[in-house]
Amino acid sequence: MVCKSFFIKHIPCGAAAGVKRKEVFLMKIVNVVCAPGRTGFYFDDQKAIKAGAIADGTAYIGTPVTPGFTAVRQAGESISVMLVLEDGQVAWGDCAAVQYSGTGGRDPLFLAKDFIPVIEEHIKPVLVGKEADNFRQLTKEMEAIEVDGKKLHTAIRYGVSQAILDAVAKASHRMMAEVVADEYGLTVSEEPIPVFTQSGDARYDNSDKMIIKGADILPHALINNVDTKLGRDGSKLKEYVKWLSDRIIKLRADESYNPILHIDVYGTIGQAFGDDNFVKQADYLAELEEAAKPFKLRIEGPMDAGDREKQMLCLKGLREELDKRGINVELVADEWCNTLEDVIYFCDNKAGHMAQIKTPDLGGINNTIEAVLYCKEHGFGAYQGGTCNETDRSSQVCVNCAMATKPDQILAKPGMGVDEGFMIVYNEMNRIIAMMKAKKA
Repeated sequence: MVCKSFFIKHIPCGAAAGVKRKEVFLMKIVNVVCAPGRTGFYFDDQKAIKAGAIADGTAYIGTPVTPGFTAVRQAGESISVMLVLEDGQVAWGDCAAVQYSGTGGRDPLFLAKDFIPVIEEHIKPVLVGKEADNFRQLTKEMEAIEVDGKKLHTAIRYGVSQAILDAVAKASHRMMAEVVADEYGLTVSEEPIPVFTQSGDARYDNSDKMIIKGADILPHALINNVDTKLGRDGSKLKEYVKWLSDRIIKLRADESYNPILHIDVYGTIGQAFGDDNFVKQADYLAELEEAAKPFKLRIEGPMDAGDREKQMLCLKGLREELDKRGINVELVADEWCNTLEDVIYFCDNKAGHMAQIKTPDLGGINNTIEAVLYCKEHGFGAYQGGTCNETDRSSQVCVNCAMATKPDQILAKPGMGVDEGFMIVYNEMNRIIAMMKAKKA
C-alpha cells in the first residue's frame, strides 16, 4: 500500500514545545501476532529457595511453593508481540518478567500459554486499526486496559510497549531512540551510557571477563547470603572487594581504566549489623570503601526492612549517616522500589543516592522513561536496570530508551554470562551513535 506523507506537530509535552515538525507517514497497525519464547535466564521460586531448596548443579532440588511453579527453577519464558504494519513491516517487542516472579508483591509467574490468549483477546482489538504515530498516546491507551478490574500483567505491558515504540519508529523512518527523544523533548546521546555488568555466583571468573572487556561498572557479585558470602562480621565481602580492586589493577590495559565497583548485597548488611543500626552499617561501609580504593564503590540493597515505608526510612537514615561522616559510598535502592510511584517516593525522600529502575517491574517502558527523567530532574542517581531473565529484544529497546534519557548507568542483560549481555547492550548503543553521526554528516 502506498502511504501518503504529511506533516504533524510533535506531542505537546512541555520541553518538546517548539521542536520542528517532522515528516512522518500514515501507517496503520493491521495485525498483532504472538510467539512464545525463552529468556536469557530462569524463573526461580524465591520462597522455596529461602525455605531450604538445595542447589544441584544449575537446578534446585526441592518442592515449589509459589503458585504457578512446577519446579523450584524452571526455564524463563517470554512472548514476542509482533505488530504488522500496513506496508508489511513488522515491529516487535518481548514480554518478560523478573527472575523472582510471583513474590514481593509482583505479578504472578509469566507463562506464555497463559498470557498469549490475554494479548489476543484484550490487546489486539485495541491496537488493530490504530495509526502508529504516537508512542506516548498508544502506550497510555494500552496501560489503561483492565481485565476483571486489574491492570494487565507487567510483563505484557512491558513487551507491548516495546512493540509500539518500534512500530512508531518504523512508520516514521526513525530509530526508537529518536522517537523517545522527539516525544519527550530530549536529544539522543552522542556518547555511550556506562554499562553495568552482573556476574552471578561466578564473581571471580566473570570479573575477569568484565575487566578484559572494559565494563564501566562491575560486578554485581550476588552477595545474597550472610554466612557464605558476606560473613557475619562482613569479612568475606571485604576480602572479595579488596581482591577485586587488586585484580582490576593487575589486568587493566592502562591506568585510564577506572570502573565503579557496584555490589548488590540483597539486604545482608542489614541482617548482619541491624537494618536500622546506621552507625554500625556506616562503620562497615567505611571499611569497604577503604578496601575498594582507588575505585569508587556503590552498594545496592544494604538492607531489606520488610516493607516500602521502613525501607525508605532505613535507606534515608543510612544515607544521612554516610553523608555526615564523609563516607564516599553510594547507596542504591532496589528492594521495595519497584514501580514508577516507588521510584518517585524514594527519590523525593533521598532514600539512598540512586534508584535501580527495574524495567519489567514498571510495566510499560514509558514508565521507565519517566522514572529516569524524574530522578535526573531531582538530583537522584538513575540506574536503568532490569533482570537477567529478559531477552535480546527487550535489552535492545531498553538501550534505545537510555540513549534518549541518559541515565547514569544501564544494565548489561540478559543472562549471567557477561559476554552475551554486554555484547547486546554495547553493540546496540554504538549502532545508534554511528547512525546519528551518519545522519548529521
